[in-house]
Amino acid sequence: MHKKSVRWTAALCAAGLLLAGCGPVAGDSGAEKIRLMVWSPSEDQSKDSGQWLQTCCENFAALHPEWDITFVYGVSDEASAAGAVAQDPEASADVFMYANDTLTIMTDANALAKFGGTYAEELQATNSETLLDSLTLDGNIYGVPFTTNTWYMYYDKSVFTEEDVKSLDTMLEKGVVSFPFVNSWYLPAFYFGNGCTLFGDGTQEELGADFGGENAVEVTEYLVDLAANPNFKIDQDGSGLAGLRDGSINAIFSGSWDAAAVQEILGDDMGVAALPTYTLNGEEKQMYAYAGSKAIGVNTATKYMKASVELAMYLGSAEAQRLHYELRNVIPCNTELNSDPEIAADPVVQAQNDTFDRTSILQPFVAAMNNCWTPVENMGKAIRNGSVTKENAAEQTKAMNDAMNSNGI
Repeated sequence: MHKKSVRWTAALCAAGLLLAGCGPVAGDSGAEKIRLMVWSPSEDQSKDSGQWLQTCCENFAALHPEWDITFVYGVSDEASAAGAVAQDPEASADVFMYANDTLTIMTDANALAKFGGTYAEELQATNSETLLDSLTLDGNIYGVPFTTNTWYMYYDKSVFTEEDVKSLDTMLEKGVVSFPFVNSWYLPAFYFGNGCTLFGDGTQEELGADFGGENAVEVTEYLVDLAANPNFKIDQDGSGLAGLRDGSINAIFSGSWDAAAVQEILGDDMGVAALPTYTLNGEEKQMYAYAGSKAIGVNTATKYMKASVELAMYLGSAEAQRLHYELRNVIPCNTELNSDPEIAADPVVQAQNDTFDRTSILQPFVAAMNNCWTPVENMGKAIRNGSVTKENAAEQTKAMNDAMNSNGI
């Protein structure tokens, strides 16, 4: 472990945030030369987006005069980093950003560092339990969350009221709704609403996918009718946004990445809300989105574990999250930051947090989850194309579930 500066160590010791070793430290003249490779998506390093990563790393270096840090920046998005780190930890970044559903790719390769002790305590004090569950495996926390990752609803307030958007049925009576029906990240929302599950609580791989019972058949039959509703449109290849623009569509389902585009299209009429209910066989059911998180991870192969962990904690701190939000509209997850009146007033922040807390389930990150995407996508396409009907819904639903529980061999 490396020694910390007097100023920063004293602050952390007072707060109880260091694992161990709070004591006398060397002055600036004894700064240790270290080299940290840091990966992020290109947007976080772009001049056009305010160079969030470089700014944060420079701020971190200023807070830590005990280290003379040379930063080496590399580009890797949150979905891709895990594969590179797992394949060759020694050649990969010390600190990187990753999507939580790729966590086991790295833990299986023993390439992802755990955050324990007082680091874990700090994370528990500044994040919701559900959020940390998305980064926890066998009781260990494997990263510092910096945003939640889910989807919700954008709607035209000139067409729908806040009460209307609580019910998909009401919306379909008053306007045109577009939904990514053939996208397997979205379609399960209806199945989850009628009690279907994946891997028990999402971590029990041995329980498999439960998308094949009578409750699942009922949903498939419902979806056949939904796809045939003239006020329901299948969103594909940007057709939902295009429809919002020309007025032929009044609501779409997406995430924070489309907030700026929707704002530009709808202006003051932009509404944002968590997922609505739908009516199945006379009963109201809640739609549930997949939810996950994005986090700062640390490579177990780093030569500078202390500095890497401290940098990860800083990049996921309230200060860094605020800058991320200001520069790139990355929705913060820090509980203290989200209580800030200005941030809390943002309707996109409200909708994302409401969805995460109330109308979502954590996306499983067990390895067998990889078997679930294509069968669900194929079900959506088959309903769209008319090859799945009410008459063969039971047979086709069973086939989907069988495929979800197969490794393809």
